Amino acid sequence: MNEKFIQVDGNKIRYLESGTSKKTLILIHGLGASAERWEKVIPLFEKHYRVIVPDIIGFGHSDKPLTDYTIEFFTEFLQSFLDVLDIKNPIIIGSSLGGQISAEYAAENSQNIEKLILVSPSGMMKQSTPALDAYIMAALYPNEQNAKNAFEMMEDSGKLVETKIIDNFISRMKLPNAKLAFMSTILGLKNAPIITTKLQRINVPTMVVWGSDDPVIPVKFADDFTASIKSSKFFRMAGIGHTPYVQDPDSFVSAILEFLNSD
Repeated sequence: MNEKFIQVDGNKIRYLESGTSKKTLILIHGLGASAERWEKVIPLFEKHYRVIVPDIIGFGHSDKPLTDYTIEFFTEFLQSFLDVLDIKNPIIIGSSLGGQISAEYAAENSQNIEKLILVSPSGMMKQSTPALDAYIMAALYPNEQNAKNAFEMMEDSGKLVETKIIDNFISRMKLPNAKLAFMSTILGLKNAPIITTKLQRINVPTMVVWGSDDPVIPVKFADDFTASIKSSKFFRMAGIGHTPYVQDPDSFVSAILEFLNSD
């Protein structure tokens, strides 16, 4: 993976790039995360695609301007990011917050996307969950115990979370303006309307992936997405929590590639 930086609307944005295919796959991470959240699947995808993975604005090692982090702000960022890199007709995979950003972008730009994969996306759930509360606590008070508790709750697997994941999260949340961007995003999501109407405008082959044991955004919300998006396909990953691409990367990538290779 090559680490690169570009200027997007006056902000320095970090991204990872790998693979040499003419087809481009964009991976959009979730709230409080960074490009590294996808590191287990990038080596699998790069065999088939040019893989581009940004730290979305406000997170990771990208700039964190003092602004309102609304969904509109993020979708405009995604458009600008693609424009700066001159990426045409990509495949987009978005997780959690990244899933909502990707869905809302696709609702306005289906003609510019080849296929769309949404992984436990936000956008429907308006009430918090204990796992999300724990994650917010870890972001506001980033220490080892809080972060460990939050990530173990999110995976809901009973397994120990890798120390690297915890340490990287703590380091990122201690960066200047990281907490501000995080909480502004939470408020932006809370005040945004449910996206059912926008989903109905998506006119691109779409796959919705959800862990059956997701404690952050429960799998029951998958029905709202599949019912609203035309001709969408649903893939339920049994025994998996909020981040299937971390917990079972091989099964995740296999299902995605099958979808991408289908007509």
